[in-house]
Amino acid sequence: MNGPEIHVEFAPDLTPFVPRGPRRTLVTDGFSSLGHVVESAGVPLTEVGSLWVHGREVPTSYVPAAGDAVEVRPVARPQQVPGAPLRFLLDVHLGTLARRLRLLGVDTAYESTDLGDPALAALSAAEQRVMLSRDRGLLRRRELWAGAYVYSTRPEDQLRDVLDRFRPELRPWTRCTACNGLLKEATKEEVADQLHGGTQRSYDVFAQCRNCGRAYWKGAHHEQLVAIVERALEEFAR
Repeated sequence: MNGPEIHVEFAPDLTPFVPRGPRRTLVTDGFSSLGHVVESAGVPLTEVGSLWVHGREVPTSYVPAAGDAVEVRPVARPQQVPGAPLRFLLDVHLGTLARRLRLLGVDTAYESTDLGDPALAALSAAEQRVMLSRDRGLLRRRELWAGAYVYSTRPEDQLRDVLDRFRPELRPWTRCTACNGLLKEATKEEVADQLHGGTQRSYDVFAQCRNCGRAYWKGAHHEQLVAIVERALEEFAR
């Protein structure tokens, strides 16, 4: 590009996207929007809370002029997502995060196969779900209902970041971690076909998914799951 130069300062929260430093002098083409310029610098607009030019907030459609001093601010937390109940859609790389959100009772759609970016963006729009991903290209798709970048590769940190950013209502032990369906109480007889010898003898309290029929009981990994739930409730319960 060979047009007006602008001076951009990115907030510290956005430095993962701008490894060359938070302050930049950028050359624009004179007609692209400021939102496009910011995305071209590497920051998905899902991570931008507001844009300011010379101390005045401007929309993403603003066309920058020579000498503009731009401030790119991060999304405020907790982030409000208007227009639909808060629910999420996760891409194929976030399976552990999806199961943990479901464990906490958060409505979380997830497919274990890669649907591709166009299909995921269309699903986000059709079901009005917040798209969670580490794929910046996916988060730049205009048809998304809403989106958020998952900053960490560690499931523990991913969960904490999502809960801190969106503060969803937590209703632990109410959703199937396999399919996101709602759970109901079940008798041993209702789930007998899923029980093996030791389980059938040792447990009497069961739940079952209303959607896929999967049975749940307090098995060998229950204490680990309780720890995840208790940490989340302690810090993020409304």
